[in-house]
Amino acid sequence: MKSSRTLNDNRQRVIEVGRKIISRKGFSAVGLNEILTAAGIPKGSFYYYFASKEAFGTQMLEDYFARYLETMEALLSSVPDATQAMMNYWHSWTATDDGPTPKGYQCLAVKLGAEVSDLSEPMRLALEQGTTRIVQRLAGQLERMAAENSFVPPPEGCLVFAGALYQLWLGASLMGKMTGSLSPLASAMPLTKRLLQL
Repeated sequence: MKSSRTLNDNRQRVIEVGRKIISRKGFSAVGLNEILTAAGIPKGSFYYYFASKEAFGTQMLEDYFARYLETMEALLSSVPDATQAMMNYWHSWTATDDGPTPKGYQCLAVKLGAEVSDLSEPMRLALEQGTTRIVQRLAGQLERMAAENSFVPPPEGCLVFAGALYQLWLGASLMGKMTGSLSPLASAMPLTKRLLQL
């Protein structure tokens, strides 16, 4: 009988390996055996860890957003100046870490949003909840900027404005994937600065 620690470690390994593969290929194109083989987990044991591929996908998205929000929090808390911290976050979307693909293109919300939202209600909800938390954190940063007098909140409020900014970058990332070009992300940056009154 496997210990609960071993079960959790194996489940987490499947999630992490699966996320890397799915971020390249998409959810529907990846079979369970491919994930299990890459994770070094015996074939046929998938259902020991997850009730279904959909349950795996939902857990993968929840794990992704939890990690994303940790990284986002570190970026937004990295410098005392709220405006600089906000711009550091947007610059992170275009960072490549010496790889060929900007991080914005690796976003699972961009990669899977359209694909799985019509296929799986639990996965759609995980996407909605994860992106909602991102927008809420951005709204908090805008409020911090306003408190430092570096931003005048628009009439619609910080939460709606934060949602529009996030949608701008999601759209730019999607267009970048479609065109194979960095120009949509490059265009998003000066527009973001104008919207933030910089």
